[in-house]
Amino acid sequence: MSYDDPKPVTATSELTVKEGGTPVYKRILDLFEAEGIKTLFGIPDPNFVHLCLEAESRGWTVVSPHHEAAAGFMAEAASRITGKPALCFGTLGPGLANMMPAIQCCKVENSPVIFLGGQRARVTERRVRRGRIQFVQQEPMIEDSVKYSGAIEYADQTDEVIREAIRIAMSGTPGPTYVEYPSNVILEELDVPEVLPPHRYRLTNQGADGDRLAEAAELIKAAKNPILLVGHAVHTTKSGDAVRELALKMNCPVIQTSGGTSYIKGLEDRTFQYVFSDASIEAVEACDVVVALGTELGEPVHFGRWRHWHEGEAERKWIYVQQDPTAIGVNRPIDVPLVGDLRAVVPQLSRALGDGLPPAAGLEKFMRDGQAELDELGQEALTKSDGTGNTQVHTARFIVEATKAFPADGIMIRDGGASVVFGWTYNQCKPNDVIWNQNYGHIGTGLPYATGAMLADIAETGKTRPGMLVTSDSSFLFHIAELEVAVRRNLPLVCVVAVDFQWGLEVGVYKRTFGQGTAETGTHWSDKVRFDKIAEGLGAHGEYVETAEEIGPAIARAYARGGPAVIHVPIDPKANSEEMPKYDKFRTWYAEGTQ
Repeated sequence: MSYDDPKPVTATSELTVKEGGTPVYKRILDLFEAEGIKTLFGIPDPNFVHLCLEAESRGWTVVSPHHEAAAGFMAEAASRITGKPALCFGTLGPGLANMMPAIQCCKVENSPVIFLGGQRARVTERRVRRGRIQFVQQEPMIEDSVKYSGAIEYADQTDEVIREAIRIAMSGTPGPTYVEYPSNVILEELDVPEVLPPHRYRLTNQGADGDRLAEAAELIKAAKNPILLVGHAVHTTKSGDAVRELALKMNCPVIQTSGGTSYIKGLEDRTFQYVFSDASIEAVEACDVVVALGTELGEPVHFGRWRHWHEGEAERKWIYVQQDPTAIGVNRPIDVPLVGDLRAVVPQLSRALGDGLPPAAGLEKFMRDGQAELDELGQEALTKSDGTGNTQVHTARFIVEATKAFPADGIMIRDGGASVVFGWTYNQCKPNDVIWNQNYGHIGTGLPYATGAMLADIAETGKTRPGMLVTSDSSFLFHIAELEVAVRRNLPLVCVVAVDFQWGLEVGVYKRTFGQGTAETGTHWSDKVRFDKIAEGLGAHGEYVETAEEIGPAIARAYARGGPAVIHVPIDPKANSEEMPKYDKFRTWYAEGTQ
């Protein structure tokens, strides 16, 4: 065997190399198709051109963005909207390096994205050389940011490596995995067995222990003021229908974590946000049993121990549905852990409750007060600057007018800094699908999230739903080139951009730290930018509106026109940096261990 021409040496593989068989790139697609994956994101290079052509010929949606980080964010959004693992690839060297922000984001956001990387032939990679073009050892760069890193060094390892990547991405706490293959492997041909049925390779839908379920049911039945604490994974596992049944049987308030801001159909009137809804704070302080679903119980909910949870801590009981047993009891003690997949455990718990319970003591007041607060905030926003005087549109008014125009069946995508804080408080719609970066805090993900979610949703359902990106100028500029992807695909995506030509949240930090009149170094940029003109230059519709009353009609015109659009809305920079609602409560997320 020559050093330059290695032969397969694995003795345990179920595959054999065979001329005239299935090429490795086709086998990779076979394995992902078995998981129901239909969308592929990445910028093709020689390692992936065969994969892309074959995927498209099979009816996949193949999306080539303008930056590898954007490809990763698109894939992450695809995993969120479909509830399945997603697939993304990057070229060797700088392509994989560019993708690192998305890989790290997927790790923190618990997003099961499988990243594929090209690489030099192993015999070339392992040589001692200098000055090699577009080369770096990629696994050491990536392995600390993924749950699993593997390489298909020989063609007959294809099944075992891809299956392991899928299994690990979807088991325990979901997260990203990485697989690379050398350029000499991709075209090798295999004698392959039939691909096993869908979901064979991932460990999901595991039920909880029967005794613990009975114990949890008894606690709920005995409670006077139970609540459901609903997190990010309820949406990403597509467990909304099961959670609705449980909530109706428990007859209790539903409290959203910062990551769980997608509203479940049929529960909109009893669902409000933790911290940013006064009604939710009252419900938390009064509750005697918490059923926590799909949440890490992290800083944005004060670990379930501090601040609003502190009163009643000694008597309150916690039931925690968690797929990863190592997460039980980390951030707070748990009375009844239900270890298993939400998709299995929530129906089990519903069945254990039988015919259901009478309304929780505070449910009616919670629903009444929560909606009244939203209505009052909407009215309060009308007293803010509307852009007709010497002051531009207040951010609160911007949020109210934009979200009032949100299509009922649409996908909401959120991005930004200060504008997101305003959005938590003033949002006037209750979308069933919300995509945003809630844990990692990675701004600039909005446009790739929007395109990735919408394209994956179309591939999954065959239907085209409208999308609305509510964002700010600084964040929108991160990946503004991806607006071209929306144009290319003719997506009904309306981007409503709050423009104050500054990093609003950071300007506020300067003012709170040093006082008014201090230099705000590094936070301001050119006021010559026109996002409506950029949109037109990329082939989208653009509109510039100066007053609050123009926002809703401009959005309506954009949807009626079809395709992507950008609405440029000048907002008041002073209000945006200094008047963020409930900012003091937001800051408590960063005060670990304090009351």
